[in-house]
Parts: sequence; C-alpha cells; structure tokens
Amino acid sequence: MDQPNQQTSGFEQTELPYQVRIENFEGPLDLLLHLIKKSEINIYDIPINIIAQQYLEYVEAMKELNLNVAGEFLVMAATLLQIKSKMLLPADEAAEDEEDGPDPREELVRRLLEYKTYKEAARQLDGQEKMWREIFSREPEPLVVEVESDETSMDNVSLFDLVDALKAIVERNPGGGKTLIEIVPDNLTVRERMNVILETLEGKDSVSFAALFDGSCHRLVIIVTFLALLELIRLRVAHVFQSETFGPILVSRTFSLVPDPAELDDLDAEWRGA
Repeated sequence: MDQPNQQTSGFEQTELPYQVRIENFEGPLDLLLHLIKKSEINIYDIPINIIAQQYLEYVEAMKELNLNVAGEFLVMAATLLQIKSKMLLPADEAAEDEEDGPDPREELVRRLLEYKTYKEAARQLDGQEKMWREIFSREPEPLVVEVESDETSMDNVSLFDLVDALKAIVERNPGGGKTLIEIVPDNLTVRERMNVILETLEGKDSVSFAALFDGSCHRLVIIVTFLALLELIRLRVAHVFQSETFGPILVSRTFSLVPDPAELDDLDAEWRGA
C-alpha cells in the first residue's frame, strides 16, 4: 500500500531534524481545492476514491519533504476514508447508515464551498486594501518591521503548486531512483541555502523556481533548498508568483525585510539537531 505512494511522490525518505510548519502556508481544505482544480473535478460531484488517493499521496510527499503535517491534515484524511468506505457500502446498508446523520460527502462539499467563498472574499479585500494604499497618501511613518503575521508572499501560487513543481524537478534528477554514494557539502544548512537563494535573486526582477535548483543533483540538497525557500517566503523576504495562467512559477526578492540573524541561528540549531 505504501509502495505506490513512494513511486508517485518521487521522493526518498530523508531524516532531517528541521521541519517547516505548513499551517503557515496552507490547510487541508486548500489541498482539496488544489486537487479539485488540478484534476478539473466538479466540486458538487467529487469522486472520493480518486481524491482520497491523491490526498494521501500529497500528505506522504509532504512528510518526505520534512514538512510538519498538522493534525488537521490527518483528520481530513480520516474523513475522506470514512466517506470512501460509506460509498462502497451496498445500497441497502448505505440507506440504513444515512439514517444516523447527514451524508458526509454533502458536508464536505458544504465546507469546501464555504471556505472557497471566504478565501475569495479575503483575496478581494486584500486587493482593495492594496489599491487604496496606493491611491490615498499619508504622512511617512517610522519604518517598523513586523513578521508576526501568518500571511505569506504567495500570489496565485499555493504550497501544493510548489510541491508539484519540486516533484517534477526531482523526477528529472539524473540520480533519481538510484542509490549512489554522493558527497554532501559540509556547509549544507537551511541558512546557507537561504543565502544562496538570496544571492541568486540579487539584482534580478525574478528567476524561475526551477533555476533555484540548477546544479543540485543530490536529493538532500534539493530538499534543503526547498525548505530554505519556504522560510524566505514565511519571512516575506522572497515572493513567489505566476505572471500568467499556467505559466512557470517565478521567485523574486522583496527588500522590505532582512532575515533576523538570531532567527537564522535558531534554524541552524534545529537543522544540526542542537
């Protein structure tokens, strides 16, 4: 049962002491909406068997990327499996089971539609706020850097879009699927890869997501680079976006914030298992 997931995800299990908390980026409903959009599925007629399988594969891939999968993702996985099992029941048993409560599939659709509505409303309000900020000027205020917000610099690109793009990079890796003895740089840390990414972005309007992994053949280097990019996004130092629908994912540097050296030291401590 586990073997198909490993083949689909394209990642080898790698033990890393450092993890990224993905709830800063996306939640389980975001993943479901991503799968529905990607597979061009009617949200009112969700094929639970397909969606449940794809959902579990994504959760497994995120674990292999050392993303800290929150409990909400596992609860949703259990919910999908429960709905799947009920839909596999014979018609007479399903009718008896429905007497115990509402159809869980309908409840899932309701939650997705509600979440999608609120997310669209939030996006529109954010767009209006940016527009009004440019129209109405105000007296300059002292520069105050705040990083407490969970809002990240990701326009029309989700965490799962990045995972899809990373999977494609790993699958193109010449060493993919082979067990090789490779030398990993001694200075391979999240902080070091963050600096490499920032140097790559220096002086450029943007670079492609794939360009950040040029010359990286070792899967550990690829994964740590990906974690470093997520940290830069979380700190709002890097910005990811698509300039056109279905276009390549681009990464640019924002100059409103410089990473706090103390926080980067904490990342290195976690990475080294201190």
